[in-house]
Amino acid sequence: MAYWLFKSEPFKWSWDMQKAKGKIGEQWDGIRNYQARNNMRAMSLGEKGFFYHSNEGLEVVGIVEVCALAHPDTTIDDPRWECVDIRAVCDMPKPVTLKDVKANPKLAQMSLVTSMRLSVQPVTEEEYLEVCRMGNLDNPPRSPE
Repeated sequence: MAYWLFKSEPFKWSWDMQKAKGKIGEQWDGIRNYQARNNMRAMSLGEKGFFYHSNEGLEVVGIVEVCALAHPDTTIDDPRWECVDIRAVCDMPKPVTLKDVKANPKLAQMSLVTSMRLSVQPVTEEEYLEVCRMGNLDNPPRSPE
């Protein structure tokens, strides 16, 4: 069971744009970092993650799930770069800001705090549940076991 965090600048790809894609979802393309690409290669169908607005807002605004496994990124003709497809699952009732994450000692080791520039990050189950609690998301959707 794994959880993830996907960062997007809202002026390029916002939570509302992601939700508008419905059940089909959208490929999480444009990633040109090997560690982020490898994180996507490690994903399984149905795994959940946070949708995080970077640069503007700096907050977790929703929950997504992986709906297609790693495949070639169609935005570039280079076989090194792959992406997954994700779809929106639900809004975070109360967006969780980076400031709030950093202030929570339970999240001190979260990649969002320690590897802030990485655009696709792993999240532990404990971190996932804590951020969901902070966002007033009761009974958060879980990744498959």
